[in-house]
Amino acid sequence: MQKQINSGIYFLEIKILRKCCIEIKKFGRISFEKGFYYYVGSAQRNLKQRILRHHRKIKKLHWHVDFITANENSKIENIFTFPNNLKKEECFFVNFLETEFQLVHKIKNFGNSDCKNCTSHLLFSKNKIDYNHLFSRYQSTVLFIPSSNEIV
Repeated sequence: MQKQINSGIYFLEIKILRKCCIEIKKFGRISFEKGFYYYVGSAQRNLKQRILRHHRKIKKLHWHVDFITANENSKIENIFTFPNNLKKEECFFVNFLETEFQLVHKIKNFGNSDCKNCTSHLLFSKNKIDYNHLFSRYQSTVLFIPSSNEIV
């Protein structure tokens, strides 16, 4: 029996439906413009559970990104996972998104309190990125879309 992979790096593609302000414990009240936000995170165990948690609107607000994903003006459009990638590779993927898709950092130190290399782990684009380029470069990428009965 093959061992199930349940760790790795993930990107959340979060769509902000309309301009809004979100109160985030560490940063205060922040204005989010309409568009797409890409958050790079990792789970070195329980990756599937972490992703399902991100989908829930009602949850204990723990990580910076929870304040965005719980907001009524946000919607997770897609989640891309990179199984077996280590936490230290988060920065590589932040840099990849930044350079390949010309994404910008809107909030300094967002989601990277344990990282000294990146401006933040949350990037912004007015438009959705072209996934074809992402898939051609990283064929092991998995697009994870949980079924509606898995989301609580």
